[in-house]
Amino acid sequence: MDDRHHEPLTEQLADEAFPHDDPFPLYAALRAAGPLVWNATGGYWVAARHAEVTAVGADATRFCSGRGILTFEIGVDYPSPPTMMHTDPPAHTRYRSLVQPAFGRRVVRALEPTIRAAATRLVTQVRTDEPIDIVADLAAILPVQVIGMILGIPEAEWDRVWAWSEASIPGTETWSDAERRNALRAEMTAELAGLVASARVNPRNDVISQLVHEDLDGDRLSDDELAMFLNQLLVAGNETTRNAISGGLVAFSEHPEQWPRLVDDRSLVDTATDEMLRWTTPVIAFMRTATVDATVGGTAVAAGDPILMLYASANRDGLEFGPDADTFRIDRSPNHHVAFGFGPHFCLGAALARLEITATLDALAEAGVTRIEPAGDVQRSRSTIIAGVTHAPLTLLTK
Repeated sequence: MDDRHHEPLTEQLADEAFPHDDPFPLYAALRAAGPLVWNATGGYWVAARHAEVTAVGADATRFCSGRGILTFEIGVDYPSPPTMMHTDPPAHTRYRSLVQPAFGRRVVRALEPTIRAAATRLVTQVRTDEPIDIVADLAAILPVQVIGMILGIPEAEWDRVWAWSEASIPGTETWSDAERRNALRAEMTAELAGLVASARVNPRNDVISQLVHEDLDGDRLSDDELAMFLNQLLVAGNETTRNAISGGLVAFSEHPEQWPRLVDDRSLVDTATDEMLRWTTPVIAFMRTATVDATVGGTAVAAGDPILMLYASANRDGLEFGPDADTFRIDRSPNHHVAFGFGPHFCLGAALARLEITATLDALAEAGVTRIEPAGDVQRSRSTIIAGVTHAPLTLLTK
């Protein structure tokens, strides 16, 4: 039986129609429409519910990444994987084995004092009791500094990290000039290649040196593989954390009872961090392709059918999070959000991102911020891939 009947609601997921300012009514309608719904225009299924998103994401055997992770990649053949996210076992297993040591808990624990000091320093520089743009003044700065530090990028180049990252995200409006975007991406690739070459000769105490010299039974990453991974790390490690911090602080301003709860009970910082991740879901969606005929949520999926896993919708699914799924609640537990993906492709940098978010929350609380209030209209990115916050006027009150 062919269940592929076009669902008109899915047309709103396209670039021009996507409701960037408030996509959640659309997500709710897609969840109500069925476990999977078909977009005939693009030729892909949409999984909007938590159960189906996690089922597809956890099964790398029946649902592969190698045939594209974004809908515009349907039918595209890459001569080599553009990112590690485009690989499947056993290649993906090899990559993770070689890069995981650079992001393990021991490494993150070692970085914690430095990251917390950076967050504290930035927060002390932020103006309080008057409107500021929390993106430009805080949220965009810390992830850039952290990525710069762990990659060994010279501090003088840290401002470039943000520009390189923005130029690499499809759909962002920061660099509308294609020539400029390409030049920035080339500049980023050249800088990372230079750091790799330097680390081969003079190893440093940074992630690039560790990755260059990581040896798994004689197996090492090639220069091309290092370039692929480092490009992915620089972009993902900056964009996602920045938007989780900025979008999460906006959520605190829109739910004014939550910040005083955190100030009064600092033990809530970990659950607050996960709630910020659930609420913001910085990566809106990724795609998998069925490798065999399968059934997902009772829907027949044919081998070769792409499935768009709508993480941002899954994280508001009342079937998973209960009747208050559309409420920002910092004591939510359990909180099985999928902001870091799911299954074999679970985000390598999850522990680092959590540390940056908790460090920011702790620094704000320790600085005496008692309330966070809206101070103007929030502006969001037009990307359908990253749930970006470009400007967020807030007031951090200490009086």
